[in-house]
Parts: sequence; structure tokens; C-alpha cells
Amino acid sequence: MAGLNTLTATATMTTQLKIDFVSDVSCPWCAIGLGALEQALANVAGDIQATLHCQPFELNPHMPPGGQDITEHLTEKYGSTAEQQAQIRETIRQRGADVGFTFNTAGRGRVYNTFDAHRLLHWAGVVAPEKQLPLKKALLTACHTDRQAMESHDVLVQAAAAGGLDAEQARDVLASNRFADEVREQEAFFTSHGIRSVPAFIINDRHLISGGQPAAVFEQALRQIAAEAPAAA
Repeated sequence: MAGLNTLTATATMTTQLKIDFVSDVSCPWCAIGLGALEQALANVAGDIQATLHCQPFELNPHMPPGGQDITEHLTEKYGSTAEQQAQIRETIRQRGADVGFTFNTAGRGRVYNTFDAHRLLHWAGVVAPEKQLPLKKALLTACHTDRQAMESHDVLVQAAAAGGLDAEQARDVLASNRFADEVREQEAFFTSHGIRSVPAFIINDRHLISGGQPAAVFEQALRQIAAEAPAAA
């Protein structure tokens, strides 16, 4: 699986965990879940070391060019009212603040197709694994803080540069069809194994944590899983 990011410093004796972070950049709970996971990993640093692989999932794979107004989209998809959506946005904003992520108080504005963002993340995992996670964070910020059009190649290239990747190489990838098959293959793999919503955190290929859980939930799960795993010097 593409993408490798070391999230904690290596200790003399640590337990090594592998985490597949299945998510979509358009999902606000994915930003919350990632932030909470990082808080949990900071709390267990010295005992547990984790490597994170960003894996693709599309919430709206058939979204046409230009996207859709977020209120209209959520009403059609979930039947929620504008007032209910405003309440959920405030809950999300508060949860984001708890993990250090800033959500725009006006929400995303529009929902866009994110397939090219996933192609870019896959590319990062191939050419510079240590920069895949910074790219993921830059994409989440572009979507949820800055309300950018996540189908725009200019926006995606800017996120790549913010993540420390070469902007021109990123633009070349986006202008081509590179990594499209690989992304679809990974999407099919995870959906065929029961992933129907995100965020989903798969630890050591066998333990699943679903949703934007609080840091304490992640920490407890990490410690329990680590207790069953062999320690590495």
C-alpha cells in the first residue's frame, strides 16, 4: 500500500503499528479523526511507534464538474434541513478546535469530486512517502478551512507545494491519468473488505476504528493492540 509516514519518535523499545487511514479529503470527520489520532500517538510516544498509509475513499465519486452546493447536497443525501446542518457544523467546528483543526464557520460551500486529490496522494506515497501526510493535511485545510474547489488542479498543486512536494511534478501528474488505476484498485479493495464510511483506521490489517473518535478512544485502542503485538528494538 502506498504511503508511509512515521508519526512518533523511535524509542529504545517500542511497539510498531501499521495504520491505514481510509478517508476522503471532503469529509470533515476525517480531519477530526486524524487530529485525534495524532494526539493519541503523542500520548503514547516512547511506547508505540506508528506508520500511517493514506488510503482513498470517495464519498461522492459521481459528483460532476463544478460540484454541488453543500446545503442542497446534504438535503438530498440525508434529508437534513439547513438548520440541522448549521448545528452539525458547529459541533464539527468545536470538535475540530479540540484537535487543533480550524473549520470555516460557513462550511465548505460546495462539494467537489476528489478523485484527482486521491491520485495526487497516491503519487506522494510513491515518490516521497514522508510527505504524503503533510499533503493530506494541506488538502484538508484547503477544503475545510479555505473553502477551495477541490477539483481544481491549481488548488491541488498549491496543496502539494504546501506539503513539500514539487509543484511542477504534481501538475504533470494531474494533467495525465497516472495512478488512476491504482487508486480505483485501492478503493475497491477497502470497500470489498467492508469499509462503507470514513474515516476508517485499520491497524495492523485487522483492527478497525471507525469515525472521528476522541483522542482517548484512540489511545485506549492503540495501547490494547500494542499489548498484543511484539515490541521492536
